[in-house]
Amino acid sequence: MNRGEAIGLIEAIGLATAIEAADAAVKSANVRLIGYEACKGDGMSTIKVAGDIGAVKAAVDAATAACAKGRGVWATKVIARPSEGIEKLIYNSQTVGYTPPVEPEAEVVVEESKAEANEAVVAETTEEFTEEVTEEVTEEATEEATEE
Repeated sequence: MNRGEAIGLIEAIGLATAIEAADAAVKSANVRLIGYEACKGDGMSTIKVAGDIGAVKAAVDAATAACAKGRGVWATKVIARPSEGIEKLIYNSQTVGYTPPVEPEAEVVVEESKAEANEAVVAETTEEFTEEVTEEVTEEATEEATEE
């Protein structure tokens, strides 16, 4: 969440109404749809949008107006510059459509270690092979020289 970003919450009665609210919100203003969260009771769903304060207010108003002809909107809330403490309430695993950022794994270091180990094995095997071939050639040359 950006520090200057506002959050808009639209609690709609019924999933179809919530989808209509989300559609109206993102079409009416320059906001980002975070996702929706199913509430526990009365078939309500909360739509979550983020953006500049003016855009979020316009999006929430448009969503409310669009849903007036359906089952309606139960409640709305616009929070300008929400505190970092409530970030986990907004961006959570129960929000459908929100994908948490993935932390990069440190497998690159492991892969480099495997590559270095493989190079060491190849170098050792090559050295042993070279020594064996050199000994065989030397023995053959010595045997040929003694035979002559």
